Amino acid sequence: MNYFVRLVLLTTAVASLNACVPDGPPETPVAGRWYTVEQVARGEVPFQQYCATCHGNAGQGTADWRKTDANGHYPPPPLNGTAHTWHHSTEVLQRTIANGGVPLGGAMPAFGAVIDDDEALDVIAYFQGLWTDDIYARWLSIESR
Repeated sequence: MNYFVRLVLLTTAVASLNACVPDGPPETPVAGRWYTVEQVARGEVPFQQYCATCHGNAGQGTADWRKTDANGHYPPPPLNGTAHTWHHSTEVLQRTIANGGVPLGGAMPAFGAVIDDDEALDVIAYFQGLWTDDIYARWLSIESR
């Protein structure tokens, strides 16, 4: 085998190995959940910045979230597992973060311009971290369908 062929094969092999090596240290899974401890921590930052104003700093939502307001919109529901958020798949939750809650009867603005897909997953990990194991298991049965 000539030098050029060996060089190309070696370069390809190194590139393939580099693609398999994660950036940074491994993340710590949360037992029985899809997300990691690090995702929860990262998700708290955008949650507090963009979501807590309406949904509460602990995801508690508003008191009358089941009743429409004077404009016919639903107020911000709890995200801590005590409302209907666990009825929605990850896909629907991401879409709601990106596109807002207007299509669902709410008034939540779209955050797709300021929260990218990875950050949206981190935000979801953060508020799912507030859920009890029972609520998470119920959500998982819906997500798995």
